[in-house]
Amino acid sequence: MTLQLPPGDFAGYIFDCDGTIADTMPLHYLAWQHALGPYAKDLPEELFYQWGGTKTNRIVELLNELHSRDLNVNEVVHLKETWFVDHLGDAQPIKPAIEIVRELAAEKKPIALASGGFRHVIDRILKAIKMEGVFSVIVTADDVIHGKPDPEPFLKAASLLGVDPSKCLVFEDSPTGIKAAVAAGMQWVEVTRDMR
Repeated sequence: MTLQLPPGDFAGYIFDCDGTIADTMPLHYLAWQHALGPYAKDLPEELFYQWGGTKTNRIVELLNELHSRDLNVNEVVHLKETWFVDHLGDAQPIKPAIEIVRELAAEKKPIALASGGFRHVIDRILKAIKMEGVFSVIVTADDVIHGKPDPEPFLKAASLLGVDPSKCLVFEDSPTGIKAAVAAGMQWVEVTRDMR
């Protein structure tokens, strides 16, 4: 299966990480189930995928709001991220997207990664899928105030690439990330679950 790119003269390319270049979403879901414990039912799989790309701490805040809970945000985030990193050895690349990344890198095109994950976790994922050192710009949850669906991660990536946002093409797997790309004034390509 290959990704179909829209026609256009793009000057920069921005990739999401989880579910776009790395098949880590099922692992993230298991990590959430572990971290939430007795409240795991608060995050059904459908909602988890709908919120894909949202900053980890924001997901806990949203769950607290949605279910009138008082979950400790830092504690749940720590449990979730620790479990996820401990199980990262199972991460696999998503080949159709990785092939495009490698082609663009070989052509010396400006490519960035913009993720809702934390820097230390993204670094581990890139190592697990053998993609470290490929992206000239990496924007993570540590680098922005507002995560997706806010356009800030993509706009920051475009700025660091030195490319006008309207000349960027985004690769995303989640509705949240696609909303962020649209809000940033960027065209996008959806990486669907059947590509994994």
